[in-house]
Amino acid sequence: MTTIHIDPTWTIFLDRDGVINHEKENDYINSWDEFKFYEGAKEALSVFATKFKYVIIITNQRGVGRGITLIENLQEVHQNMKHALTEAGGRIDGIYFCPDLDKNSTNRKPNAGMALQAKNDFPDIDFSKTIMVGNNISDMAFGRAIGATTVFLTTTSPHI
Repeated sequence: MTTIHIDPTWTIFLDRDGVINHEKENDYINSWDEFKFYEGAKEALSVFATKFKYVIIITNQRGVGRGITLIENLQEVHQNMKHALTEAGGRIDGIYFCPDLDKNSTNRKPNAGMALQAKNDFPDIDFSKTIMVGNNISDMAFGRAIGATTVFLTTTSPHI
């Protein structure tokens, strides 16, 4: 195992569903009422706020593209999530989501489009000083594609 030394110049990218909140099996989080933080998630984000320069959410949201999740509801979920995390001492510097249905979309994980959007907004992000935390193989492939260190959570795929 390689040891990395995180300093305040590092960035952490987090998937949303299955990392910060409970993922709905074969369904989407369509409203704030359906969003449930994992136990310890708020506390973890509070620690990340002190350790990382940027804390960024990178999330595929195909439910929007399918017309199942309304964009207004997604925005409400993200606003309420950010508010709850701020109240707990954490912060989110950016949220990037991809509603695209096409798996080949530049912005859909595992492709790097959302990382490039984040770098455009925060030009001093160094992908070699980035950690990607996710619960799917596509999250790991996304992290590897940009040269980030990857952390796989087994919240929804414990046997992979």
